[in-house]
Amino acid sequence: MYDTVNMRLRGYDVPGVSFLEETALYLDEITGHFEHQNGLHVVIGKLGCLTVSIDEAAARVGKGSLCKWFLGDNVQEMGRGDTKRAIEKLSDTLHLPMERAAVTRLDVAHNLLMRYPPGVYYNHLGGLRYATRLQEPEGIYYKQGAGRLAFYDKTRESQKNGGKLPEICTGNNILRYERRFDKRLSHYLQEPEITAATLYNEAFYIKVVKMWLQAYRAIDKINDITINPEAMKSKKEFDRAARLALVEKFGGEAALLEQIKEMQQRGDITKKQAFDMRKTVKEACLSGMSLFAQSDVIAELDRKVTEAAAYCR
Repeated sequence: MYDTVNMRLRGYDVPGVSFLEETALYLDEITGHFEHQNGLHVVIGKLGCLTVSIDEAAARVGKGSLCKWFLGDNVQEMGRGDTKRAIEKLSDTLHLPMERAAVTRLDVAHNLLMRYPPGVYYNHLGGLRYATRLQEPEGIYYKQGAGRLAFYDKTRESQKNGGKLPEICTGNNILRYERRFDKRLSHYLQEPEITAATLYNEAFYIKVVKMWLQAYRAIDKINDITINPEAMKSKKEFDRAARLALVEKFGGEAALLEQIKEMQQRGDITKKQAFDMRKTVKEACLSGMSLFAQSDVIAELDRKVTEAAAYCR
């Protein structure tokens, strides 16, 4: 369930270690140097897909997916065990006790294999209390105090960024749901301190998965009904469905017939016109056609998110 994990290891956590002189040697490449406004010299480098920033006071790891760095992609799931092994590998690579590093950002995510293309689900995700809903071409985002919720097409995102999907995902509809905590983690996750070692603590892991599920459930779901495709397979059926829609708009058959009667009484239409209107309304209503059908989109999404939370515990 973990993806991006930003970490900061301070100098006082590892006395006697010089980040600039020692840690920089273990990076794959150095991509830049600059002077911070507080006078510290900063070295920026890469460790695979991860960006590492080093100065005299701290070593920071982030701006990349820890899951992708450890497993090769972030379509696979990185649970507690993989997270522990990823932190151990990072510690060995940088020759630093990264399990002591403070976590400054945490993304909890799961890739959902869906029946329909991801775009089908966006319009069924409504508002979320205390959050701003942003609909963009590539997905739906909710901006809130703790960070963001994101729903997007994982296949399209991977292709856009040049990533390679596992063969098992080829041809499948992959909807990714992420909950991103990127500020005041201790406050929002209700922990006095969150280190890299905290991430693979069982109680903590269960808690963040539960929060991931609760955030989804708090979203208003809309459009739980959809147009019945069986009702509109021909021009004749479409015309009948249009008449049914008019009937429903006026509050039902009786209400619309009363409107026609009133129009005739006012002289707005002739007796023949009123007869024809009543006939076409009754024909539509007697057709046995149902204009709307129950949508299975939200039911499927509810089930997939709930199953993911149960499985990942």
